[in-house]
Amino acid sequence: MTARTILAIDEGTTNSKAALFSETGAVLATGSQPVPIRHPQPGWVEQDGEEIWAATVAAIGACLAKAPGNEIAAIGISNQRESILIWDRATGAPLGPVVTWQCRRSAAACEALKAAGKEDQVIARTGLPLDPLFPATKVDWLLEHHAQGRAPEDICIGTVDSWLIWKFTGGTVHATDASNAARTQLFNIAEGVWDAELCALFGVDMQMLPNVYDSASVFGTTSGVAGLPDGLPVAAAIGDSHAALFGHGAHTAGDGKVTFGTGSSIMTTVPEFVIPPKGITTTIAWKYAGQITYAFEGNILVSASILPWTADLLGLPSVDALIALAETVDTTLGVSLVPAHVGLGSPHWDSEARGLISGLTFGAGPAHVARAAVESIAYQVNDVFEIVRANAGQEIGRLFVDGGPSQNRKLMQMVADIIDHAVTTSESPDASARGAAYLAGLAVGLWPDLETVAQLEPHDAALAPQMPSEKRAEALATWGSAIRRATART
Repeated sequence: MTARTILAIDEGTTNSKAALFSETGAVLATGSQPVPIRHPQPGWVEQDGEEIWAATVAAIGACLAKAPGNEIAAIGISNQRESILIWDRATGAPLGPVVTWQCRRSAAACEALKAAGKEDQVIARTGLPLDPLFPATKVDWLLEHHAQGRAPEDICIGTVDSWLIWKFTGGTVHATDASNAARTQLFNIAEGVWDAELCALFGVDMQMLPNVYDSASVFGTTSGVAGLPDGLPVAAAIGDSHAALFGHGAHTAGDGKVTFGTGSSIMTTVPEFVIPPKGITTTIAWKYAGQITYAFEGNILVSASILPWTADLLGLPSVDALIALAETVDTTLGVSLVPAHVGLGSPHWDSEARGLISGLTFGAGPAHVARAAVESIAYQVNDVFEIVRANAGQEIGRLFVDGGPSQNRKLMQMVADIIDHAVTTSESPDASARGAAYLAGLAVGLWPDLETVAQLEPHDAALAPQMPSEKRAEALATWGSAIRRATART
Protein backbone atom coordinates (compact mmCIF):
# COMPACT_ATOMS: atom_id res chain seq x y z
CA MET A 1 0.00 0.00 0.00
CA THR A 2 1.34 3.44 -0.97
CA ALA A 3 2.18 5.61 2.03
CA ARG A 4 0.38 8.92 2.35
CA THR A 5 2.64 11.90 2.77
CA ILE A 6 2.51 15.69 3.06
CA LEU A 7 4.63 17.89 0.81
CA ALA A 8 5.67 21.03 2.70
CA ILE A 9 7.10 24.11 1.02
CA ASP A 10 9.28 26.38 3.14
CA GLU A 11 9.79 29.50 1.06
CA GLY A 12 12.54 31.37 2.87
CA THR A 13 14.42 34.56 2.07
CA THR A 14 17.48 32.93 0.54
CA ASN A 15 16.23 29.44 -0.36
CA SER A 16 13.10 27.65 -1.47
CA LYS A 17 12.90 24.32 0.34
CA ALA A 18 10.62 21.33 0.03
CA ALA A 19 10.23 18.49 2.51
CA LEU A 20 8.20 15.29 2.35
CA PHE A 21 6.70 14.18 5.68
CA SER A 22 5.37 10.74 6.55
CA GLU A 23 2.34 10.04 8.74
CA THR A 24 4.71 9.56 11.68
CA GLY A 25 6.21 13.03 11.17
CA ALA A 26 9.46 11.65 9.73
CA VAL A 27 11.17 13.65 7.00
CA LEU A 28 11.46 11.31 4.02
CA ALA A 29 13.28 13.67 1.68
CA THR A 30 14.18 17.32 1.20
CA GLY A 31 15.14 19.56 -1.67
CA SER A 32 16.45 23.11 -1.83
CA GLN A 33 17.08 25.79 -4.41
CA PRO A 34 18.61 29.25 -3.81
CA VAL A 35 16.62 32.39 -4.57
CA PRO A 36 18.56 35.45 -5.79
CA ILE A 37 18.39 38.65 -3.75
CA ARG A 38 19.09 42.09 -5.18
CA HIS A 39 20.13 45.35 -3.52
CA PRO A 40 19.45 48.05 -6.13
CA GLN A 41 20.10 50.87 -3.64
CA PRO A 42 21.45 51.06 -0.09
CA GLY A 43 18.77 49.67 2.23
CA TRP A 44 16.67 48.32 -0.66
CA VAL A 45 16.19 44.55 -0.84
CA GLU A 46 14.13 42.83 -3.51
CA GLN A 47 13.53 39.53 -5.31
CA ASP A 48 11.73 38.36 -8.42
CA GLY A 49 8.40 36.56 -8.12
CA GLU A 50 9.03 34.28 -11.08
CA GLU A 51 12.44 33.33 -9.71
CA ILE A 52 10.81 32.43 -6.38
CA TRP A 53 8.32 30.22 -8.21
CA ALA A 54 11.03 28.59 -10.36
CA ALA A 55 13.09 27.85 -7.24
CA THR A 56 10.03 26.35 -5.55
CA VAL A 57 9.37 24.01 -8.49
CA ALA A 58 13.05 23.03 -8.59
CA ALA A 59 13.08 22.32 -4.83
CA ILE A 60 9.98 20.13 -5.18
CA GLY A 61 11.58 18.21 -8.03
CA ALA A 62 14.77 17.63 -6.05
CA CYS A 63 12.79 16.48 -3.02
CA LEU A 64 10.47 14.06 -4.81
CA ALA A 65 13.32 12.55 -6.81
CA LYS A 66 14.78 11.29 -3.52
CA ALA A 67 11.56 9.59 -2.39
CA PRO A 68 9.61 8.37 -5.41
CA GLY A 69 6.40 6.39 -5.25
CA ASN A 70 4.74 8.15 -2.31
CA GLU A 71 1.17 9.38 -2.42
CA ILE A 72 0.98 13.11 -1.66
CA ALA A 73 -2.16 13.80 0.37
CA ALA A 74 -1.74 17.57 0.48
CA ILE A 75 0.64 20.50 0.14
CA GLY A 76 1.39 22.94 2.96
CA ILE A 77 3.14 26.29 2.56
CA SER A 78 5.25 28.20 5.04
CA ASN A 79 6.72 31.44 3.76
CA GLN A 80 8.94 34.41 4.44
CA ARG A 81 6.65 37.06 5.87
CA GLU A 82 6.16 40.75 5.15
CA SER A 83 7.63 40.39 1.65
CA ILE A 84 5.04 41.67 -0.83
CA LEU A 85 4.39 41.79 -4.56
CA ILE A 86 1.69 42.79 -7.01
CA TRP A 87 0.72 40.99 -10.21
CA ASP A 88 -1.70 41.17 -13.14
CA ARG A 89 -4.88 39.27 -12.35
CA ALA A 90 -5.44 38.32 -16.00
CA THR A 91 -1.94 37.27 -17.03
CA GLY A 92 -0.42 36.38 -13.65
CA ALA A 93 2.69 38.38 -14.56
CA PRO A 94 4.39 40.26 -11.70
CA LEU A 95 4.05 44.02 -12.06
CA GLY A 96 7.16 44.81 -10.07
CA PRO A 97 9.70 43.25 -7.74
CA VAL A 98 9.03 41.34 -4.56
CA VAL A 99 9.82 44.02 -1.98
CA THR A 100 11.20 41.93 0.85
CA TRP A 101 10.77 42.18 4.58
CA GLN A 102 14.32 43.49 4.92
CA CYS A 103 13.77 46.39 2.53
CA ARG A 104 13.79 49.89 4.02
CA ARG A 105 12.66 51.86 0.95
CA SER A 106 9.46 52.97 2.67
CA ALA A 107 11.17 54.39 5.78
CA ALA A 108 10.30 57.99 4.82
CA ALA A 109 6.64 57.07 4.30
CA CYS A 110 6.53 55.47 7.76
CA GLU A 111 8.05 58.56 9.34
CA ALA A 112 5.51 60.80 7.58
CA LEU A 113 2.63 58.72 8.95
CA LYS A 114 4.13 58.85 12.42
CA ALA A 115 4.44 62.62 12.16
CA ALA A 116 0.77 62.75 11.16
CA GLY A 117 -0.15 60.92 14.36
CA LYS A 118 -1.31 57.70 12.70
CA GLU A 119 0.78 55.13 14.55
CA ASP A 120 -1.50 54.60 17.55
CA GLN A 121 -4.42 53.87 15.20
CA VAL A 122 -2.35 51.34 13.27
CA ILE A 123 -1.06 49.57 16.39
CA ALA A 124 -4.52 49.37 17.94
CA ARG A 125 -5.89 47.56 14.88
CA THR A 126 -2.91 45.51 13.72
CA GLY A 127 -0.62 45.08 16.73
CA LEU A 128 2.22 46.40 14.55
CA PRO A 129 4.12 49.72 14.65
CA LEU A 130 4.83 51.89 11.64
CA ASP A 131 8.09 50.48 10.34
CA PRO A 132 9.34 49.65 6.83
CA LEU A 133 9.51 45.98 7.86
CA PHE A 134 5.76 45.73 7.32
CA PRO A 135 4.17 45.63 3.85
CA ALA A 136 1.51 48.37 3.84
CA THR A 137 3.83 51.24 2.90
CA LYS A 138 5.66 48.94 0.48
CA VAL A 139 2.34 48.20 -1.25
CA ASP A 140 1.78 51.94 -1.61
CA TRP A 141 5.23 52.22 -3.23
CA LEU A 142 4.57 49.31 -5.60
CA LEU A 143 1.23 50.71 -6.69
CA GLU A 144 2.71 54.15 -7.28
CA HIS A 145 5.69 52.92 -9.27
CA HIS A 146 4.39 49.80 -11.04
CA ALA A 147 0.61 49.97 -11.37
CA GLN A 148 -0.17 53.40 -12.77
CA GLY A 149 -3.10 53.35 -15.18
CA ARG A 150 -4.35 49.92 -14.11
CA ALA A 151 -7.82 49.38 -12.69
CA PRO A 152 -7.93 48.01 -9.10
CA GLU A 153 -9.86 44.91 -10.21
CA ASP A 154 -6.96 44.00 -12.53
CA ILE A 155 -4.35 43.90 -9.75
CA CYS A 156 -3.57 41.24 -7.14
CA ILE A 157 -1.66 42.13 -3.99
CA GLY A 158 -0.16 39.30 -2.01
CA THR A 159 2.47 38.07 0.38
CA VAL A 160 4.61 35.18 -0.83
CA ASP A 161 2.10 32.54 0.30
CA SER A 162 -0.57 34.22 -1.86
CA TRP A 163 1.77 34.19 -4.82
CA LEU A 164 2.55 30.49 -4.37
CA ILE A 165 -1.15 29.59 -3.94
CA TRP A 166 -1.88 31.52 -7.14
CA LYS A 167 0.86 29.64 -9.01
CA PHE A 168 0.01 26.20 -7.59
CA THR A 169 -3.65 26.61 -8.58
CA GLY A 170 -2.92 27.79 -12.10
CA GLY A 171 -3.96 31.36 -11.39
CA THR A 172 -7.44 30.50 -10.13
CA VAL A 173 -7.16 31.27 -6.41
CA HIS A 174 -6.14 34.55 -4.78
CA ALA A 175 -5.98 33.74 -1.08
CA THR A 176 -3.94 33.96 2.08
CA ASP A 177 -4.23 32.77 5.67
CA ALA A 178 -4.89 34.80 8.79
CA SER A 179 -1.27 34.71 9.99
CA ASN A 180 0.07 36.25 6.79
CA ALA A 181 -2.80 38.73 6.51
CA ALA A 182 -1.95 39.83 10.05
CA ARG A 183 1.53 40.91 8.92
CA THR A 184 0.35 43.29 6.17
CA GLN A 185 -0.88 46.17 8.41
CA LEU A 186 -4.07 46.13 6.37
CA PHE A 187 -5.82 43.48 8.48
CA ASN A 188 -7.68 44.17 11.71
CA ILE A 189 -6.45 41.29 13.85
CA ALA A 190 -8.90 41.86 16.68
CA GLU A 191 -11.86 41.54 14.28
CA GLY A 192 -10.19 39.16 11.79
CA VAL A 193 -11.03 41.16 8.64
CA TRP A 194 -9.42 43.49 6.12
CA ASP A 195 -9.78 46.97 7.57
CA ALA A 196 -11.34 49.63 5.31
CA GLU A 197 -9.84 52.56 7.24
CA LEU A 198 -6.34 51.07 7.15
CA CYS A 199 -6.64 50.35 3.43
CA ALA A 200 -7.69 53.96 2.86
CA LEU A 201 -4.77 55.20 4.98
CA PHE A 202 -2.26 53.25 2.89
CA GLY A 203 -3.96 53.84 -0.49
CA VAL A 204 -4.99 50.24 -1.11
CA ASP A 205 -8.22 49.27 -2.86
CA MET A 206 -9.67 46.24 -1.06
CA GLN A 207 -10.52 44.59 -4.40
CA MET A 208 -6.82 43.85 -4.81
CA LEU A 209 -6.49 41.86 -1.60
CA PRO A 210 -6.74 38.06 -1.25
CA ASN A 211 -9.49 36.14 0.51
CA VAL A 212 -8.46 35.17 4.05
CA TYR A 213 -8.78 31.55 5.23
CA ASP A 214 -7.89 29.52 8.31
CA SER A 215 -4.25 28.43 8.29
CA ALA A 216 -5.42 24.83 7.85
CA SER A 217 -7.75 25.06 4.85
CA VAL A 218 -8.05 23.63 1.37
CA PHE A 219 -7.29 26.79 -0.58
CA GLY A 220 -7.51 25.05 -3.94
CA THR A 221 -5.90 22.27 -5.95
CA THR A 222 -2.83 22.06 -8.14
CA SER A 223 -3.11 22.78 -11.84
CA GLY A 224 -0.31 22.69 -14.38
CA VAL A 225 2.59 22.48 -11.93
CA ALA A 226 5.65 20.76 -13.37
CA GLY A 227 6.43 17.54 -11.49
CA LEU A 228 3.09 17.37 -9.66
CA PRO A 229 -0.24 15.83 -10.67
CA ASP A 230 -3.24 18.08 -11.01
CA GLY A 231 -5.80 18.01 -8.22
CA LEU A 232 -3.54 17.91 -5.14
CA PRO A 233 -5.06 19.94 -2.29
CA VAL A 234 -3.11 23.05 -1.28
CA ALA A 235 -4.23 22.68 2.33
CA ALA A 236 -2.20 25.04 4.51
CA ALA A 237 -0.52 28.43 4.44
CA ILE A 238 1.19 30.10 7.36
CA GLY A 239 4.05 32.52 7.97
CA ASP A 240 7.31 30.70 8.57
CA SER A 241 7.82 31.87 12.13
CA HIS A 242 4.23 30.98 13.03
CA ALA A 243 4.68 27.60 11.34
CA ALA A 244 7.71 26.85 13.50
CA LEU A 245 5.76 27.69 16.65
CA PHE A 246 2.93 25.40 15.57
CA GLY A 247 5.31 22.63 14.54
CA HIS A 248 6.93 22.59 17.97
CA GLY A 249 3.56 21.88 19.55
CA ALA A 250 3.59 25.21 21.42
CA HIS A 251 -0.18 25.25 21.72
CA THR A 252 -0.40 26.28 25.40
CA ALA A 253 -0.56 29.98 26.30
CA GLY A 254 2.90 31.09 27.38
CA ASP A 255 4.80 28.58 25.24
CA GLY A 256 7.17 30.16 22.77
CA LYS A 257 10.01 29.78 20.35
CA VAL A 258 12.91 31.56 18.77
CA THR A 259 13.48 31.03 15.07
CA PHE A 260 17.03 31.82 13.99
CA GLY A 261 17.55 32.68 10.34
CA THR A 262 18.61 35.66 8.26
CA GLY A 263 16.69 37.55 10.93
CA SER A 264 15.12 36.09 14.02
CA SER A 265 11.64 35.92 15.48
CA ILE A 266 10.80 35.53 19.14
CA MET A 267 7.18 34.50 19.67
CA THR A 268 5.08 33.41 22.64
CA THR A 269 1.38 32.56 22.55
CA VAL A 270 -1.11 34.69 24.48
CA PRO A 271 -4.78 33.88 25.10
CA GLU A 272 -6.33 36.96 23.48
CA PHE A 273 -5.58 40.10 21.50
CA VAL A 274 -3.97 42.88 23.52
CA ILE A 275 -2.39 46.08 22.28
CA PRO A 276 1.32 45.30 22.50
CA PRO A 277 3.76 47.02 24.85
CA LYS A 278 6.31 49.31 23.24
CA GLY A 279 9.05 47.42 21.43
CA ILE A 280 7.19 44.23 20.46
CA THR A 281 4.13 43.35 18.44
CA THR A 282 0.95 41.37 18.81
CA THR A 283 0.11 39.09 15.92
CA ILE A 284 -2.06 36.18 14.87
CA ALA A 285 -0.06 33.02 15.40
CA TRP A 286 -2.53 30.92 13.40
CA LYS A 287 -6.22 30.38 12.86
CA TYR A 288 -7.38 26.78 13.27
CA ALA A 289 -10.93 25.44 13.24
CA GLY A 290 -12.23 28.98 13.21
CA GLN A 291 -10.32 29.95 16.37
CA ILE A 292 -7.57 32.58 16.35
CA THR A 293 -4.47 32.05 18.51
CA TYR A 294 -2.58 35.27 19.23
CA ALA A 295 1.08 35.80 20.08
CA PHE A 296 3.55 38.41 21.24
CA GLU A 297 6.46 38.73 18.86
CA GLY A 298 9.70 40.57 18.38
CA ASN A 299 11.36 40.68 14.96
CA ILE A 300 15.14 40.96 14.69
CA LEU A 301 16.30 42.17 11.29
CA VAL A 302 19.87 40.84 11.23
CA SER A 303 20.59 37.65 13.13
CA ALA A 304 22.45 34.70 11.62
CA SER A 305 23.23 36.79 8.53
CA ILE A 306 25.84 38.65 10.62
CA LEU A 307 27.95 35.50 10.70
CA PRO A 308 28.95 35.22 7.01
CA TRP A 309 29.45 39.00 6.91
CA THR A 310 31.84 38.84 9.87
CA ALA A 311 33.61 35.81 8.41
CA ASP A 312 34.27 37.80 5.24
CA LEU A 313 35.38 40.81 7.27
CA LEU A 314 37.92 38.69 9.13
CA GLY A 315 39.07 36.85 6.01
CA LEU A 316 37.72 33.50 7.18
CA PRO A 317 36.58 30.84 4.70
CA SER A 318 33.23 29.98 6.32
CA VAL A 319 30.79 30.52 9.16
CA ASP A 320 32.04 27.29 10.72
CA ALA A 321 35.52 28.79 10.81
CA LEU A 322 34.13 31.94 12.42
CA ILE A 323 32.36 29.98 15.16
CA ALA A 324 35.46 27.85 15.74
CA LEU A 325 37.53 31.03 16.14
CA ALA A 326 34.95 32.50 18.53
CA GLU A 327 35.17 29.39 20.69
CA THR A 328 38.91 29.91 21.25
CA VAL A 329 38.13 32.70 23.73
CA ASP A 330 35.61 32.78 26.57
CA THR A 331 35.08 36.56 26.56
CA THR A 332 34.95 39.40 24.04
CA LEU A 333 37.20 41.57 26.25
CA GLY A 334 34.47 44.21 26.15
CA VAL A 335 34.06 44.15 22.36
CA SER A 336 30.47 44.41 21.11
CA LEU A 337 29.20 44.02 17.56
CA VAL A 338 25.76 45.53 16.91
CA PRO A 339 24.41 44.13 13.61
CA ALA A 340 22.28 47.15 12.68
CA HIS A 341 23.28 46.90 9.03
CA VAL A 342 19.72 47.60 7.83
CA GLY A 343 18.58 49.34 11.00
CA LEU A 344 17.32 47.77 14.20
CA GLY A 345 14.03 45.97 14.54
CA SER A 346 12.36 44.98 17.81
CA PRO A 347 12.48 46.37 20.41
CA HIS A 348 14.30 49.48 19.16
CA TRP A 349 12.53 50.05 15.82
CA ASP A 350 15.22 52.38 14.57
CA SER A 351 15.52 52.27 10.79
CA GLU A 352 18.38 54.79 10.84
CA ALA A 353 20.61 52.85 13.24
CA ARG A 354 23.70 51.34 11.67
CA GLY A 355 26.04 48.55 12.65
CA LEU A 356 29.14 49.11 14.72
CA ILE A 357 31.96 47.37 16.53
CA SER A 358 32.77 49.03 19.86
CA GLY A 359 34.97 48.46 22.87
CA LEU A 360 38.15 47.73 20.91
CA THR A 361 41.46 47.72 22.79
CA PHE A 362 44.94 46.58 21.82
CA GLY A 363 44.20 43.38 23.67
CA ALA A 364 41.32 42.52 21.41
CA GLY A 365 41.86 40.45 18.30
CA PRO A 366 39.94 38.64 15.57
CA ALA A 367 38.73 35.96 17.98
CA HIS A 368 37.10 38.57 20.22
CA VAL A 369 35.36 40.20 17.25
CA ALA A 370 34.21 36.75 16.12
CA ARG A 371 32.79 36.00 19.55
CA ALA A 372 31.09 39.42 19.66
CA ALA A 373 29.37 38.60 16.36
CA VAL A 374 28.13 35.25 17.66
CA GLU A 375 27.01 36.74 20.98
CA SER A 376 25.06 39.50 19.20
CA ILE A 377 22.51 36.86 18.21
CA ALA A 378 21.82 36.06 21.87
CA TYR A 379 21.80 39.67 23.07
CA GLN A 380 19.23 40.71 20.49
CA VAL A 381 16.99 37.84 21.57
CA ASN A 382 17.27 39.00 25.17
CA ASP A 383 16.32 42.58 24.24
CA VAL A 384 12.99 41.21 23.02
CA PHE A 385 12.56 38.47 25.61
CA GLU A 386 12.79 40.86 28.56
CA ILE A 387 9.78 42.82 27.25
CA VAL A 388 7.79 39.65 26.52
CA ARG A 389 8.53 38.28 29.97
CA ALA A 390 7.45 41.52 31.66
CA ASN A 391 4.18 41.83 29.75
CA ALA A 392 2.92 38.31 29.03
CA GLY A 393 0.65 38.31 32.08
CA GLN A 394 1.74 34.75 32.80
CA GLU A 395 4.85 32.65 33.22
CA ILE A 396 6.80 31.90 30.05
CA GLY A 397 6.58 28.15 29.54
CA ARG A 398 8.59 26.00 27.21
CA LEU A 399 10.84 27.98 24.86
CA PHE A 400 11.80 26.11 21.71
CA VAL A 401 14.55 27.09 19.27
CA ASP A 402 14.84 26.30 15.58
CA GLY A 403 16.56 27.38 12.38
CA GLY A 404 20.10 26.64 11.24
CA PRO A 405 21.98 28.20 14.19
CA SER A 406 19.85 26.21 16.66
CA GLN A 407 21.79 23.12 15.66
CA ASN A 408 24.88 24.58 17.37
CA ARG A 409 24.41 23.62 21.01
CA LYS A 410 27.16 25.95 22.25
CA LEU A 411 25.41 28.90 20.63
CA MET A 412 22.08 27.80 22.10
CA GLN A 413 23.68 27.47 25.55
CA MET A 414 24.84 31.04 25.10
CA VAL A 415 21.25 32.06 24.33
CA ALA A 416 19.95 30.27 27.44
CA ASP A 417 22.61 32.01 29.56
CA ILE A 418 21.93 35.50 28.23
CA ILE A 419 18.11 35.30 28.42
CA ASP A 420 18.25 33.38 31.74
CA HIS A 421 15.65 30.84 30.60
CA ALA A 422 15.93 27.24 29.45
CA VAL A 423 15.72 26.59 25.72
CA THR A 424 14.71 23.34 24.05
CA THR A 425 16.34 22.34 20.80
CA SER A 426 14.76 20.10 18.20
CA GLU A 427 16.16 17.04 16.53
CA SER A 428 14.61 18.29 13.30
CA PRO A 429 16.01 21.29 11.39
CA ASP A 430 12.74 21.68 9.46
CA ALA A 431 10.49 23.39 12.02
CA SER A 432 8.72 25.78 9.63
CA ALA A 433 8.11 23.10 7.02
CA ARG A 434 6.92 20.76 9.79
CA GLY A 435 4.35 23.26 11.03
CA ALA A 436 2.99 23.75 7.50
CA ALA A 437 2.88 19.98 7.01
CA TYR A 438 0.98 19.41 10.25
CA LEU A 439 -1.61 22.05 9.34
CA ALA A 440 -2.07 20.57 5.86
CA GLY A 441 -2.41 17.08 7.30
CA LEU A 442 -5.01 18.30 9.78
CA ALA A 443 -6.94 19.99 6.97
CA VAL A 444 -7.24 16.76 4.96
CA GLY A 445 -7.68 14.40 7.91
CA LEU A 446 -4.27 12.73 7.84
CA TRP A 447 -4.03 13.53 11.57
CA PRO A 448 -7.14 13.88 13.73
CA ASP A 449 -6.29 16.68 16.18
CA LEU A 450 -3.71 19.01 17.73
CA GLU A 451 -2.79 16.54 20.45
CA THR A 452 -1.73 14.01 17.83
CA VAL A 453 0.57 16.35 15.91
CA ALA A 454 2.07 17.76 19.10
CA GLN A 455 3.45 14.28 19.85
CA LEU A 456 5.16 13.93 16.47
CA GLU A 457 7.90 16.54 16.88
CA PRO A 458 11.10 15.15 18.44
CA HIS A 459 12.88 17.44 20.92
CA ASP A 460 16.13 17.28 22.85
CA ALA A 461 16.47 17.88 26.59
CA ALA A 462 16.25 21.55 27.56
CA LEU A 463 19.46 23.56 27.97
CA ALA A 464 19.30 25.33 31.35
CA PRO A 465 21.07 28.67 31.91
CA GLN A 466 24.48 28.36 33.56
CA MET A 467 25.93 31.90 33.56
CA PRO A 468 26.45 33.48 37.00
CA SER A 469 24.08 36.41 37.53
CA GLU A 470 26.82 38.98 38.11
CA LYS A 471 28.60 38.01 34.89
CA ARG A 472 25.29 38.23 32.99
CA ALA A 473 24.57 41.68 34.40
CA GLU A 474 28.02 42.92 33.37
CA ALA A 475 27.64 41.50 29.86
CA LEU A 476 24.20 43.05 29.42
CA ALA A 477 25.53 46.45 30.55
CA THR A 478 28.26 46.29 27.91
CA TRP A 479 25.72 45.36 25.23
CA GLY A 480 23.39 48.16 26.33
CA SER A 481 26.19 50.69 25.95
CA ALA A 482 26.85 49.46 22.41
CA ILE A 483 23.16 49.71 21.51
CA ARG A 484 23.06 53.30 22.73
CA ARG A 485 26.03 54.12 20.50
CA ALA A 486 24.36 52.46 17.48
CA THR A 487 21.16 54.43 17.96
CA ALA A 488 22.76 57.78 18.89
CA ARG A 489 22.26 60.75 16.56
CA THR A 490 25.31 62.96 15.99
